[in-house]
Amino acid sequence: MKLTSIAIDDEPPGLHILADDLRKIPTVDLIGTFTKPFDALELIQQGRVDLLFLDIQMPTLLGTDFLRALTNPPMVIFTTAYEQYAIESYDLNVVDYLLKPIRFERLLRACTKAYQLYQQTTKPDADVPTFFFVKTDYKDTKIYHHDILYVEGLKDYVKIYLESQPDKPILTRLNVKAMEAKLESAGRFCRVHQSFIVPLRRITGVNKTQILLDGTIPIPVGERYVEGFQERYRAGA
Repeated sequence: MKLTSIAIDDEPPGLHILADDLRKIPTVDLIGTFTKPFDALELIQQGRVDLLFLDIQMPTLLGTDFLRALTNPPMVIFTTAYEQYAIESYDLNVVDYLLKPIRFERLLRACTKAYQLYQQTTKPDADVPTFFFVKTDYKDTKIYHHDILYVEGLKDYVKIYLESQPDKPILTRLNVKAMEAKLESAGRFCRVHQSFIVPLRRITGVNKTQILLDGTIPIPVGERYVEGFQERYRAGA
């Protein structure tokens, strides 16, 4: 499980360095960088961001004011060259306050703190299963909901693509409808095509005929599924 993250900083060189460092941290999945806060607003409002790395002193808007304007903000780590906003940041309940230039060890510590907080606040209900079993090669294979990248249907079989082994999908004798029923209790999966089921939290881009998962995986959206998908996607559930 990784924290879906974005970074906002009006200075491209500093943003590039931060992005490079974040890509080295295994608990962080950086899906986008922005030099203007409002360019990231839609992604944040859709609930697709777990962790936001946010500069404070920017030409168009202070990062502190941007955070206050968010109705349901993600976890935030401030990244700034100025100490003067530290006290204010405590009132905003941010995860951490990093002073530039940011040492990698300090960044790693902040990300670890965010990851631990995320785990504490997203513990599953004891009555809701977080995994299921499928038959593969005459044995039962355990599949965790959080590990699923997407599911692809192939007539009477499905391929389950996993984050833990993206190049080795699990092939099992189930149709897409049966797979959809298995995932129903998880609540955060949506069938978007006759042949595809996706986890909503992994969606990073959408247009009328296609969605993008984790910034790199294109999945078609079937015409008969468009309306239902868009309704759930906008609702964030």
